[in-house]
Amino acid sequence: MSNKSIFAEKGFQTTIDELLAQVREIYLSDSFPWVVGYSGGKDSTVALQLVWMALQSIPADKLQKKVYVVTNNTLVENPIVSLWVSQSLSRIANAANEQKLPIYPHKLEPDIENTFWVKMIGWGYPAPRPKFRWCTHRLKISPTSRFIQKVVQSSGEVIVVLGTRKAESSARAKVINGHMPEKGIDHYRKYLSQHSDLANAWIYSIIADWSTDDVWTFLTRQENPWKHSNEDLLALYRGATEDNVSPLTIDPNTPSAGSSRFGCWTCTLVNKDRSMMAMIHNDEQKEWMMPLLEIRDIIDFRMMGEDGDRSIRDFRRMGGNVQLFNGRPIPGPYIQSFREKLLRKLLEAQKWIRENGPKEVRDIDLISLQELRKIREIWIEEKHEVEDSLPHIYEEVMGEIFPDTKRYNLTGLGYDEMKLLKECCGEDEIHYQMVRELLHIEKEYSIMTRRAGLFGALEKAIEKGYFKDAEDAKLKASDELASKENMEEQINSLTI
Repeated sequence: MSNKSIFAEKGFQTTIDELLAQVREIYLSDSFPWVVGYSGGKDSTVALQLVWMALQSIPADKLQKKVYVVTNNTLVENPIVSLWVSQSLSRIANAANEQKLPIYPHKLEPDIENTFWVKMIGWGYPAPRPKFRWCTHRLKISPTSRFIQKVVQSSGEVIVVLGTRKAESSARAKVINGHMPEKGIDHYRKYLSQHSDLANAWIYSIIADWSTDDVWTFLTRQENPWKHSNEDLLALYRGATEDNVSPLTIDPNTPSAGSSRFGCWTCTLVNKDRSMMAMIHNDEQKEWMMPLLEIRDIIDFRMMGEDGDRSIRDFRRMGGNVQLFNGRPIPGPYIQSFREKLLRKLLEAQKWIRENGPKEVRDIDLISLQELRKIREIWIEEKHEVEDSLPHIYEEVMGEIFPDTKRYNLTGLGYDEMKLLKECCGEDEIHYQMVRELLHIEKEYSIMTRRAGLFGALEKAIEKGYFKDAEDAKLKASDELASKENMEEQINSLTI
């Protein structure tokens, strides 16, 4: 991949003028709205600035198409970046209104069922890993896709403007090249490519051929039209770089230092959150983020020894069945004690940051009340963890009563009763879980006028409690597999 600057051939201003002319041509060529992906980072800022500058040069009577600026709030974004983006969206809205431009910012969030903490602490999903990357689609792709589909439904088609660049990685270059339009098209859509998954959505990769240095050259030479300082953005990246140097390079043979990437502070798809670590290292006033790094390390399976996170995961799958791989049970969701521990750590970090962090993060929600209520619902209604420990943990950590208006039918099955039952079951955790679930199922059905399905639910609970422990599950699953294979052999022999 060439390191040649996009501005080398025609110079900075001519190159930008030609690109703005291209943006105007595409904008004026049809009636379909635009969706600009905006993360607050350097690339998406350039993309939005170019669109904004193009719109400023179009007569007011021709600004008929809406431009939606959409940002994904995963709810676990780096807090510094999240604050930066929130401030930026506010300025975008104000500036667009003052300048009478059809630009409308939207902050998108995942459904409550799909947030990071509801999945991990509620259901027990293990931390994301390369072969189980459950987070990206739920936290980012799904909310954006829903928004785009709504726009398509109301307008017929949509053009999605992205700040993706080939220079970011070979994988991204492959994706961009794989969706380039066919040669020979002389219509304005020669600049666009069809979205791989969404019908009637067209991708406009406005700075696909730019290098990182090109990006910073533009940002430092071009004033931000919504008055969210590009110099401050440069400082944000500088602070997130390990050696705290400027992302700009003068010597073309020197690699750019502006490669810092901001993302979720919980991300376990990378070995370390180097940008957050650098922020803390470069600015002692950001040491309030240390608890976030500690929590991230708690969920990082690579830091848990040779067996990874097996010790904190159920040997049964989510449905209670056991599956073997190379003679070992495939681990399922996080066990109850770890989920409770993680919740406690998260609330402790939230409380500490609120009390010790700077003014701008004093109302931070590492986990929202809405998420806590959903987690409580899952623990009780789906996992039959009728100890109802969440309000107890919340009150112990936060020093206040857990604010939940929902009432659960747990009379006789509460925290104290389950503590007594656990004592009766001794160290047999599986037996305790089975009896607890049986009691809760009976309690749930006792208030129904028709109790159809009761015996099926009781039978499923007993099947889940069929094992003594992981070793017993391994033996029984192996026996069942051998028995099944033997039966298939007998059937085949009869068939022959």
